Amino acid sequence: MKRALIFGVSGQDGAYLSRLLLDRGYEVHGTSRDVELQSFRRLDQLGVRDRVKLHSASMRDFRNLLQLIGAIAPDEIYHLAGQTSVALSFSHPFEAIESIAQTQLLILEVVRYLGAPIRLYNAASSECFGDVAAGSASDESTPFVPRSPYATAKSTAHWLTVNYREAYGLFACSGILFNHESPLRSERFVTKKIARGVAEIAAGKKKRITLGDIGVARDWGYAPEYVEAMWRMLQHDTPEDFVIATGETHTLEEFVAAAFAELDLDWHEHVDIDRSLLRPSDIRYSRGDAEKAKRILGWEAKTRFRELVRILVNAEVSSMRSEEEPHAARPERAR
Repeated sequence: MKRALIFGVSGQDGAYLSRLLLDRGYEVHGTSRDVELQSFRRLDQLGVRDRVKLHSASMRDFRNLLQLIGAIAPDEIYHLAGQTSVALSFSHPFEAIESIAQTQLLILEVVRYLGAPIRLYNAASSECFGDVAAGSASDESTPFVPRSPYATAKSTAHWLTVNYREAYGLFACSGILFNHESPLRSERFVTKKIARGVAEIAAGKKKRITLGDIGVARDWGYAPEYVEAMWRMLQHDTPEDFVIATGETHTLEEFVAAAFAELDLDWHEHVDIDRSLLRPSDIRYSRGDAEKAKRILGWEAKTRFRELVRILVNAEVSSMRSEEEPHAARPERAR
């Protein structure tokens, strides 16, 4: 039985990766800053919480990480922890650098110090590429031009991983993942905001939603498929970095239109634009070229744009219904 350690197990990717590894017969360990206070609701939603061995860990304490990794003795480590929001990184830049880049350096140092044959996955990001020319696709050779503290931190973590791989022979690689969504996304992500808003409008709970720049274009995929790519990277004979993407780009306006259309609504009647929601700098266009992953790992995205939007909207509709059912079934209090 292989043993895996997931830093960031409580997040979207951590939950889906836990389920995937458990289904493949792994013993799965995951960390949180404080296990007693963390809800692990995503693990609960996937029905795997009781099968994941959870540990409290400080991601900024070398001694603590050394003791934890040494005690668990994992075959594979997946570093998915750290700040996840581009927008938040502008107001909390120090946290972005510390929670992403510094943490990756600490993990690399621990693995190097232990000298154990651990395979390490680092979660890089398409944000590292910055604002590329419209119509072009970024692959593993595309230069990094980060445009946010988040992207700068991810770029630093990526190059630290490359450096430790080349200098010390570690099996360490990065997945440069483009946007990947699921019903497990948190409310701070715009795709979740839109899908939830559409469901609430259709149910008569609200009339409008407010968005920022809907002209930005992104390459959106389905998170459960992307965590499989992470796993495949660590099964490869040699450590290499891979772009993971669908190869398709759609604007946020297209996403909005498709989401409202799922419930037979016209988005023009329900969406307000607020320029105060714009970021200090943003990426206008993003598209990935995952040909290398297809050729070497045998991985390619299966869920396409319209199907992804349908999954997200339907999940919110179902979630709202389940929230309402207990109230509907509750008997009236005797008078």
